[in-house]
Amino acid sequence: QVQLVESGGGMVQAGGSLRLSCAVSGRTFSTSYMAWFRQAPENEREFVGGISRSVSPFYSDSVKGRFTISRDNARNTVYLQMNSLKPEDTAYYFCAQRWPTGVPSTHPQDYTYWTRGTKVTISS
Repeated sequence: QVQLVESGGGMVQAGGSLRLSCAVSGRTFSTSYMAWFRQAPENEREFVGGISRSVSPFYSDSVKGRFTISRDNARNTVYLQMNSLKPEDTAYYFCAQRWPTGVPSTHPQDYTYWTRGTKVTISS
């Protein structure tokens, strides 16, 4: 059984940093595509960035240059380092796994497993 457990999040001031972690149980991590999404109130779920073992990370334009995604294959964990945070980054953040295909996608409907989400609040 695959389970994704997310940690991190919270509240910081604009310009600050936060790091989210997503630990994946099961044997699917090595062949899957991992992504981060976010959803602000009354907005659709938005792709933030993604990574796999064979594909370099890529990001949405709204976070490029500020956010970094990495993965630790030994720990079956993917990270989202968020720097230079802005009030518009405030949202619930979700980790998602696309499996069995490891093909990148920016569409939430393509993902198989999800975390429950963690709240990130950036104060101005």
